[in-house]
Amino acid sequence: MAVRGDLMSEDSLTTLNQRLKAFAQSRDWEQFHSPKNLSMALIAEAAELVEHFQWLSEEQSYNLPRGKHEEVAMEMADILIFLIRCAERLDIDLVVAANKKIAINEQRYPADKVRGDARRAAEYEE
Repeated sequence: MAVRGDLMSEDSLTTLNQRLKAFAQSRDWEQFHSPKNLSMALIAEAAELVEHFQWLSEEQSYNLPRGKHEEVAMEMADILIFLIRCAERLDIDLVVAANKKIAINEQRYPADKVRGDARRAAEYEE
C-alpha cells in the first residue's frame, strides 16, 4: 500500500513504531528500552545478519537458498525493529534524518565526480 497525501501506509515507519511501542508497553519493557540498550541490541542483530553472508561469494550472497533468505529477512526485521525503537526513544524522525543524510551525501559525492568509484569522501578532495 502506497502513501498518498495524508493517508498512512500500513507498512509505514509510523505504523511500525506505534505497533512496537504498544508491544513494549503492554509487556512493561520500555524500562529496558534505553537508547544504549537498543543500540547494543541493534549491533548484535547486525552481527547475526553478517554471519549469514560470511564466506559467501558476491554471487552467492545474491542467490540465497529459500530458508537462508527467510533467516536473513528475520535478522533484517530485528535490526529495523531496534532502530525504530531507538529512534522513538530519542524522538528522531528516521525518514527526515534519512532524507537529510541523502542530501548531505549528494553534496559529498557528486555523481559526475564519483561514478563507479567507491572511495571515501575525503579521498576525492583535490
